[in-house]
Amino acid sequence: MTAPTEDWRQERARVLAQARVVVVKVGSAVLTDAQGLSMPVLENLAGQLARLRNLLPAADAASGSAGGAEPRRLVLVSSGAVAAGRAALATRGHVVETTGLAARQAAAAVGQGQLMQSWDKVFLAHRMPTAQVLLTRDDLRARQRFLNARNTFAELLEWGVLPIVNENDTVSISELKFGDNDCLASLLVNLTGADLFINLTSASGVLAADPQKDPNAPIMDHIDDVAALDLGQLCGGKTSVGTGGMYSKLLAARRAAQIGVPTLILPGREPEIITRAFAASGICPAPQGLEPFAGGTWVCPARHAIPRRKFWLAYQSDPAGSVHVDAGAAKALLHKGGSLLPGGVFRVEGSFQQGGLVRVLHEGQSLGVGLSNYSTSDLKKIMGLKRHEVAAILGDAHYPEVIHRDNLLLDAAV
Repeated sequence: MTAPTEDWRQERARVLAQARVVVVKVGSAVLTDAQGLSMPVLENLAGQLARLRNLLPAADAASGSAGGAEPRRLVLVSSGAVAAGRAALATRGHVVETTGLAARQAAAAVGQGQLMQSWDKVFLAHRMPTAQVLLTRDDLRARQRFLNARNTFAELLEWGVLPIVNENDTVSISELKFGDNDCLASLLVNLTGADLFINLTSASGVLAADPQKDPNAPIMDHIDDVAALDLGQLCGGKTSVGTGGMYSKLLAARRAAQIGVPTLILPGREPEIITRAFAASGICPAPQGLEPFAGGTWVCPARHAIPRRKFWLAYQSDPAGSVHVDAGAAKALLHKGGSLLPGGVFRVEGSFQQGGLVRVLHEGQSLGVGLSNYSTSDLKKIMGLKRHEVAAILGDAHYPEVIHRDNLLLDAAV
């Protein structure tokens, strides 16, 4: 947690020095060009991550116990399978369009093997073993599968293996997709207990205004409160080869911030950018012939982190429906730490079962998400009613709350 007298530059230097588990995400726009995967880019990134792994966290380095000190633990979230597959097919005379889900899945099936083989090759030069991990949202939705995935990552990191993670595009159906690897990476920050999230992008950092409206907008060196930003106004469109864009990167940073983890957004195509960013904080020397890099955008963590269980329940799946609440219910939720009661609900949308994730709306604005104690059909029967009226309809086997405050995350980044 940030000390009251610590400014963002001090926070950045401290976290970079002390972080033990780091999630690094790299997008298609960084890894690929017109010919497919750019091997010089992959080779450069592998060298940087090898050096980052061997930069001992400050507490270990200061202890002087280098023999027993553990290297940093890294998780790499890598896009590029679809672009690699498309390029591989083109070299064999098959020019394909990958706009539909089936076409993207087919291209990913072609490209995922090439992507992993390329990463394994470049990390082999640094004696870093790698592991391919392909995930769908369903792997993190069920609590037992989430815990199994967490244990697998913990074991890989204990062995000194670098997990290279991508969405399992070949088998994902639309409702089980993360949407983009920025979303996946933010969920892995929680799953792996990471201290730092580094997002490598094709941009130089986060611009202070939509570049389509203000081409001269400056880069923000830091963001104090990412939840306060109007991302729709701030961000432009998505990148041409990826599925994200700055909107999804800031949404991912907002999620990480909620559990107290900062994000460093860096221009991934710049040479030795990670090493230079650490050099700018005095943690290591800059590579020969290059200057330290204090740029990019530092997204500060929230002052009060939410419990990681709430993070999991809020982001384990997309909301299956919405409940609209009146002003009294909104006030109780936002300012009194209350639960959502049937009397405060006046409209229900979507189709969800008991225990489903729903969005809570007031006057068209999202207040948060939570797990509903009632299905759509039952909630429509009791919305707007007092407790004794609910009992008269549903009998004694009912819940006092539609959403208990322990199962509610306000200001969710969805």
